[in-house]
Amino acid sequence: MTWRCVAMTAVAIAALVQRAGAQEPGHDPVLAEIGAPIFQRYCTSCHGPDGHGDGPAAVALRPRPADLTAIASRRGGEFPTSSIARFIDGRFELAAHGSREMPIWGRRFGADVPDAEVGESITRGNIASLVEYLKSIQQAPLAPLEPTNERGGPEQSSDQRSGR
Repeated sequence: MTWRCVAMTAVAIAALVQRAGAQEPGHDPVLAEIGAPIFQRYCTSCHGPDGHGDGPAAVALRPRPADLTAIASRRGGEFPTSSIARFIDGRFELAAHGSREMPIWGRRFGADVPDAEVGESITRGNIASLVEYLKSIQQAPLAPLEPTNERGGPEQSSDQRSGR
């Protein structure tokens, strides 16, 4: 797959994320499906295949990797979408807040793309997809988002539109 094809995919993902909104409850099943192989490739060595923090590298890490299936339960049932996205990205953390054990994925995801703008789009798309995947694996799963129409309201079936 060429970097242009990857870039087009990232742009499509970014558009879906804007449509879904960062603070809406639930997860976007399409983005979660895109995020699953990204998680498998980049996250399982530390967080394990199911996100419980039990990957093969976990025994050597201090502190141990987090159980990613309990993000919402540790926060009273709320999934902090933007905080998790910023943490995965890592480029915006302040050094004064301590060391960072996790890789700075915001630097790595688009690094091999010669066009910086396209690389940034790929980075944001990958992070958005990972966040949606993490929402989908929460211990008390967050419900999928309802499809929306162009105006941001819930989609209606043809029966609902005709008043049947």
